[in-house]
Amino acid sequence: MILVTGATSVIGQKLCQLLAENKKPFRAMCRKEDQVEKMLKKGIDAVLGNFEDSDSLRSAMKGCKTLFLVSPPNKNQLESETKVIDVAKEAEITYIVRVSASDANLRCSVPWAKNHAHIDHYLRKSGIDWTILKPTAFMQNFLTMTKPISKGYLPQISGNGLVGYIDAQDIGSVAYHVLTQDHHKRATYYLNGPETLDMKEASSKLSEVLGKKVRYIHLPSFAFRILLRATGASKWLANGLIEQYGEVVAKNHDHDLGEEVFRLTNCQPRSFKDFTEENKKAFMA
Repeated sequence: MILVTGATSVIGQKLCQLLAENKKPFRAMCRKEDQVEKMLKKGIDAVLGNFEDSDSLRSAMKGCKTLFLVSPPNKNQLESETKVIDVAKEAEITYIVRVSASDANLRCSVPWAKNHAHIDHYLRKSGIDWTILKPTAFMQNFLTMTKPISKGYLPQISGNGLVGYIDAQDIGSVAYHVLTQDHHKRATYYLNGPETLDMKEASSKLSEVLGKKVRYIHLPSFAFRILLRATGASKWLANGLIEQYGEVVAKNHDHDLGEEVFRLTNCQPRSFKDFTEENKKAFMA
C-alpha cells in the first residue's frame, strides 16, 4: 500500500489518477475534511493527515509500506518533512519517494532549495530506501501571473536566464512509474520539460497561444518584491523568489536539460505551448 501525501496538489492529483486507473493499492492523505470527502466520493481511500501532527501521520501510514512525500515551500518544511521521515521509520515504511528540487544545495541562498538539500541528506541517512525527484521550476508558476499576462505583460527579474520548465503533471507521471516499479531505489532523478526558455521566449509563446502581444518586463528587485507582496506572497516567499530568479536563474545557474521524464515514462514531457493552451482561459481572464 502506498500513502500519497500532497494528494490534492497538481502532482498528487496526477499520481492518484494514475494509481486509481491502474488499480494500484494506495491511500491519499489530505489536510481538510472536504478534500477527504471528495476523494472518497471518487472511490479513493483517503484520510486526514497533517505534517505537524505525528498521531495523524501514524494513523495515515497504518498498513502502508511505501510513502510519496511532497509539500509546498514553507518556513517549516525542514522540520515537518524530517518529522514525517521519523514517523515513517517508526511505522516501518520501507520506501520513500520524495519530491525535492533541481537547485537543492546545502549552501544555496534560496531558502527552500537549502531546506530541500537538508531533507534529502536526512532521508538518505534514515535507513529507509529512497528515490529523490528533483524537478526544475513548474510551468504552474506562471499561473500566479495571470492578471498581468492578461493585460499583455509578463513581469519578472530573471533577465535572459534559461529554465527547462516542467508541467507538474509530468512529475506525477514520473512518480507513478517510480512507485510501481522495483528498480529505482537509491536513485536521484533530475526532471525538466522538453525545452529551455527565457522570459522573452515564454512571452512569445504566450503571445502565440493567446493571440495578443505579451511583453516581458524586466523589473528591478524592489518592484518585483512589491508585486509579489501585492499578489499575496509572504515576505519569506517573496524574498526567496527574488533570490531564486534574480540569482539562480538570471545568472544561469539553473539545471540544464535531461531526458529522464521520457526515459522513465516513455512519454515526452509536455511543452510550454501545450500548457499555455490548456490554461488559455486563465491567462485571458
